[in-house]
Amino acid sequence: METNRHQAAPVSIDVPLISNQEVWMNIALIKQYHENMPRLQAQNMVLNALQRLDLVHIAYKRNPSLTNEERFCVFLLRACMVKDAIVMIDRPFKIIPHLQDIDFIFQTLKKIDDFYLTCHIYDYQWMAGKYGEK
Repeated sequence: METNRHQAAPVSIDVPLISNQEVWMNIALIKQYHENMPRLQAQNMVLNALQRLDLVHIAYKRNPSLTNEERFCVFLLRACMVKDAIVMIDRPFKIIPHLQDIDFIFQTLKKIDDFYLTCHIYDYQWMAGKYGEK
């Protein structure tokens, strides 16, 4: 990972959203600050990304107003804004604790699979059942 550290794109409860910013801004900040993308262009990019996940309606909400699933998707889209993103999802069931299995996460990843190079999911061994392992 050391050689690809600029591509590291974490999705983790330990990397929270900026609480006083709307969803679209939390996601757009990556493009604005790392690639000097103009605000309007970044906003349009984010709105299109949210549309792909049927989440445009949350664009102007803030973190406390989000469901766990919405928050996960915002974390994921923010991570995918990293250029040539290597997405690293840290303990997804800590972000969305009520999920019974990994299906929602896999379906979400599939909808935006052109936004990232690769994705790795990290979790504890005792969570294997949620991944379909026995």
